[in-house]
Amino acid sequence: MASQDWFDKDFYKTLGVSKDVSEADLKKTYRKLARQYHPDSNPGDAKAEARFKEISEAYSVLSDPEQRQEYDQIRAMGSGARFTAPGSGGAGGFDDVFGSMFGGAGGGRGGYQQYPGGGAGYDDILGGLFGGGRFGQSSGGFRGYGGPTKGQDLQASASIDFVDAVRGETVTLEGVGGKPIKVKVPAGVSDGQKIRLRGKGHPSPDGGEAGDLILQVAVRKHPVFERDGLNLRLHVPVTFIEAALGATIEVPTLDGQVVKLKVAPGTPSGRVLRVKGRGVATAKATGDLLAEVQVAVPSHMSAEAENALLAFADKLPKENPRDDLLARARG
Repeated sequence: MASQDWFDKDFYKTLGVSKDVSEADLKKTYRKLARQYHPDSNPGDAKAEARFKEISEAYSVLSDPEQRQEYDQIRAMGSGARFTAPGSGGAGGFDDVFGSMFGGAGGGRGGYQQYPGGGAGYDDILGGLFGGGRFGQSSGGFRGYGGPTKGQDLQASASIDFVDAVRGETVTLEGVGGKPIKVKVPAGVSDGQKIRLRGKGHPSPDGGEAGDLILQVAVRKHPVFERDGLNLRLHVPVTFIEAALGATIEVPTLDGQVVKLKVAPGTPSGRVLRVKGRGVATAKATGDLLAEVQVAVPSHMSAEAENALLAFADKLPKENPRDDLLARARG
């Protein structure tokens, strides 16, 4: 389905491919760029997200043989021409384009043919090129240079649990006319991510392609785990003794199992211990579980424990751990 801005957008340049690129090379290039600019690989990067949308739009057109052919025709027709309204006197209008296409003969300034009855002109020529219908006529949307109107997109939202977002889930939405639609939310979906389902929106008013359903997913927070891209992160408290002398501790995973981690002697707060392959699993990659150590300091001690701690402090080297911090602050 032609789009009004196809005249201005060079999808081949967006993907960095030639106009005669094969389907296999096109797909290979798209996958490489999609991995590079995917929002999951660039969290919080608005430029990468915008680039990813441009890449996806270009590939959606060029990967469809019919849309690619129509796009090439429109780009070829519009190349080097300024499109102004017929009779406006501006240089390089529609009539100039058709004058060059059909030999410069006919009743218009650029040579397009006027048919008896005055009802045929630019729109009839465009209708012949792109499948029938009168140019520019629309009922609720842009007709697309002679093609039928695409139906309007349908916006929807769904809130799912953290675990369901990690593993994937099927949600039921109310579609057009109250008809239920089952939508499979892929594993690894992130909070705020949008999922597009082609053809599940409003129907076309004139027999064209139906609009799309655009689902925005909201992920509810988990009491223990947080997302860090494809990694899962949690905070793990350890005692002062465990941090100082070292220990083997148990850490929960999202699937309810427990893994054992070794805390090295002298481990400070903030150190991250990694468990490979226990993060978010998608079709392309699997993240890790990141356990961030937090040294827990007792809030209440008996007099005996306090005296023992003071005796311990007397045995330690007389050094100030903040000396380096103060020196760097002074420059």
